[in-house]
Amino acid sequence: MPNTQTIRWGIAGSGDAANRFAQAIPHVPDASVAAVWGRNPETSATLAKSCGATQASALDHLLQDPAIDAIYIATLPDSHAAIATAALAVSKAVLCEKPVTANSRELEAILTLAQQQRQLFMEAMKPPFFPVYRKLREHLRRDPIGHITDVQSGFATATQSHHPSWRLETAGGSLMGIGAYHAFLSIDWLGPADAVQAAGIVGQSGVDAFATVQTKHKQANAEWFSGLDRDASAGATITAEHATITMPGPWWRPDTITLTYNDGRLVELHEPAVGSGFQYETEHFCDLLRSGATESPVISHAHSRATMAILDQARSQIGVRFAAER
Repeated sequence: MPNTQTIRWGIAGSGDAANRFAQAIPHVPDASVAAVWGRNPETSATLAKSCGATQASALDHLLQDPAIDAIYIATLPDSHAAIATAALAVSKAVLCEKPVTANSRELEAILTLAQQQRQLFMEAMKPPFFPVYRKLREHLRRDPIGHITDVQSGFATATQSHHPSWRLETAGGSLMGIGAYHAFLSIDWLGPADAVQAAGIVGQSGVDAFATVQTKHKQANAEWFSGLDRDASAGATITAEHATITMPGPWWRPDTITLTYNDGRLVELHEPAVGSGFQYETEHFCDLLRSGATESPVISHAHSRATMAILDQARSQIGVRFAAER
């Protein structure tokens, strides 16, 4: 694929994430939305019209469209695996919203198929692509802070009972919707977890209403919480030998990061995000697709595996089981 080729996107889904993705596309060089499909014809039509795309009458029509290079999956988590499988089977590159699947078994099947088809597959995990997060990484290369000794984060938001996050049948719960970000953070700074310990509150619908998770990694531990039943935010704190990094909540949409050094120095990094913020991961994906890559070096398949492994173990310990796991 030529380095200047416009990447033509098909969007599966017409909810909040799909709309924010579409809003981000004008900020991505050489990218456009070609078609939109969603279970709700009215919201799909509205989204398609807003970005000058066609409305696909069926998922199969979206996936079979020869004008489409890549599929962005923004449906509810229980359908991610089926849509990703169908897209990869017809040689479409896939950017799949987090949580990438409902469990590790589904993820492994998708990664195997992506490898067989030699197609690019990436979980849409946006934090590491935000300008200030990348600026933090660049700063640490110039001014290292030593070994990380602890990672803590937390966020909860009181969510209305009719919201899909409360539905067991669509792989909802605070762990899947919010915890995926916290699991990412722990892995990004400490590597895969060697052990997971979780506790939580299971709501009437069968999903976790609140969860606290501790993960043990090779060099340090991480602690975090997620919730749908209350409002609470601890932001994110990364403690190291020579400094402490703090990100206000919700930390996965960062524009300011502060480093407090043990020697008294205070460094504040500030880089406001433009628009919805989805453009940063999308531009990365488009560059990978043009280069012929089948995996992101930032959100690698191993990274997604490690994230899903934490979520699987935490759900199991709390007592949340999805339909396909019973």
